[in-house]
Amino acid sequence: MPRLSLTMKEGTVIQWFKKEGDLIKKGEPLVEVLSEKATYEVEAPASGVLRKILALEGTDVTVAGTLGIITAPDEELPEIEAVAATPRIEAEEAVAVPERKTVEMIKERVIASPAAKRLAKEHDINLTQVRGTGPEGRIVEEDVRSLIEEVKAIPRVREVIPLAGIKKTAAERVSLSAQTAPQSTVTMEVGMSNAVKLRERIHVSYTDMLVKAVAKALTEHPIINSTLEDEKIKIFADINVGVAVATERGLIVPVIYNADRKTVEEIASLLKELVEKAKQGKLTKEELTGGTFTITNLGMYGVDVFTPIVNPPETAILGVGRVVERPVVVDEQIVIRPVMQLSLTFDHRVVDGAPAAQFLQKIKKFLENPNASLA
Repeated sequence: MPRLSLTMKEGTVIQWFKKEGDLIKKGEPLVEVLSEKATYEVEAPASGVLRKILALEGTDVTVAGTLGIITAPDEELPEIEAVAATPRIEAEEAVAVPERKTVEMIKERVIASPAAKRLAKEHDINLTQVRGTGPEGRIVEEDVRSLIEEVKAIPRVREVIPLAGIKKTAAERVSLSAQTAPQSTVTMEVGMSNAVKLRERIHVSYTDMLVKAVAKALTEHPIINSTLEDEKIKIFADINVGVAVATERGLIVPVIYNADRKTVEEIASLLKELVEKAKQGKLTKEELTGGTFTITNLGMYGVDVFTPIVNPPETAILGVGRVVERPVVVDEQIVIRPVMQLSLTFDHRVVDGAPAAQFLQKIKKFLENPNASLA
């Protein structure tokens, strides 16, 4: 299993393109793997015969773990136990006691009255789960009824979804973020009248404008474009803005490199391509790494304000709400204008509230005057 990102610990085998016994050539796609963020086609490291598949489809394999064995056409299959020794030892230890014998021993110890057995059968109750209160631990009818009532009080499970792949990595990252970084959030309302007009004129999205506005603001507030590492704040030279995208596999963050050097139209074209590839699971490693700041937009779901969680090792993340018309005061008059709420969550070890608010003010200024700052 190759390491497809710096934080990757394990991957999931999605699909084998070859069967055992097939001839393969070095460099051709051999197996599709799901890492923490996207799927990748792993190429054959050598030519020969795919002699043995050790990791079946749907199996999680740690980085550097063995997926399969390739041999020369005339080479004998090596000792599989030696190749995958650690996983096999763990498996053997886990099933050291035969399951059937254990069940049979438990069944021999179950003592229950005929009425208790009949009631348990009617309600599909395993008598080994019932605690007997009769003489010498004998299970009586009342014991079974008590368990039935307990089961009724437990919510039924409709579906079990394994926490794996992208979802598992996302869970680990937000947990790490919440545990290691003291986070604070500031919010600000932005007037979007001019941004609405620009959007209609040059056919870009609000997210496209936000990427450009954030990139420009980061050039003036570089402390936000940083990371805390080994008790040192490291300010990045490049401004690479990640945009969170919801997919069927989970939340992933493709990155727009050097966003400050791109026009809003270039950002729109690139972001459209990245979002489509994200939904298809076709993003490359380079398109998913190297971010220095993240934007997450829930406005399309009707959300006004929310508190995003910093995407480590970055210092801050911008949460974006919907654009909605609301009454506002303009020149002492109440008028209807489109507005949007922005929420900036930041690592308080790196940034204090005042510089965070100033950064958010700069984004607000750019969005409220987009013709001069973004077009």
